[in-house]
Amino acid sequence: MKIDEIMERCALKHTGRGIAYIKDALNEMNYLSETHVKTARMDIKSGKRFYELPNEAVKITDIRCKNHNNADNSYQSIPRSIYKPETEDSDGI
Repeated sequence: MKIDEIMERCALKHTGRGIAYIKDALNEMNYLSETHVKTARMDIKSGKRFYELPNEAVKITDIRCKNHNNADNSYQSIPRSIYKPETEDSDGI
């Protein structure tokens, strides 16, 4: 669809205003949706506590674990802790 077709549908007479509205709409869609999302899978090893994250990881959106608080072998999100844990860490970290 071309700009003049969009302007006809919206009854706009000024091209500059129509382009500004289109740019605003594209920016709003960009804010609402995640782009360039990659999925990385890691195996959890017994006794290992810290794992290396990929260098290109800027934001972690979700961490899921299989068999976490359920018995049907499905992946569930691990809730994020936003408060300081009540029990002290045994490693002191």
